[in-house]
Amino acid sequence: MDDDVVDDVVIEPFDLAARAEEALAVQALAFGLTDEEVAVRLQIVVRHASCPGVVALGAFHRGRMVGFGYGMPNDRAHWWSTVIQPFLEARGHGDWLDGSFAVTELHVHPGWQRRGLGRALITGLCARSGLSRSILSAIDEETPARRLYRSLGYVDLARPVLFPNTARPYAVMGAELPLRG
Repeated sequence: MDDDVVDDVVIEPFDLAARAEEALAVQALAFGLTDEEVAVRLQIVVRHASCPGVVALGAFHRGRMVGFGYGMPNDRAHWWSTVIQPFLEARGHGDWLDGSFAVTELHVHPGWQRRGLGRALITGLCARSGLSRSILSAIDEETPARRLYRSLGYVDLARPVLFPNTARPYAVMGAELPLRG
């Protein structure tokens, strides 16, 4: 675990399907989701929990989830891949859709951010993936999350990427594994 991580926070695997509501409560606070968005995402998270190769890690303080992340080997048939594929291919990076670990969600409760939990979660996820590279999407703005990803070796593969029903552009980023630092 990262030296900056709070001593009394435990990072460990968790049952994503069983604790999906708890994880989404963290995501709602971290990402500003409405109740309706949480309801839609709950169905997606439960479906993802049964995907082959899914890895889920939580950050727990005295048993309470204060952060989580999960991902899985990328599958070109999944919705996210079908949306990002033309953007990646247009920039000569379509091969990143194969043999990559897709970091699907990574969120830390706002009161627990900037303590190394995000770094510990994403490095732990990627280390457990068994794959040689990772991809993710992030809001295409200069945010602490984007700075974290760059510090770990992620580079922009495609931007701006527009997802249906979202107003904000995203960037698709990729990194060779193991992650730096």
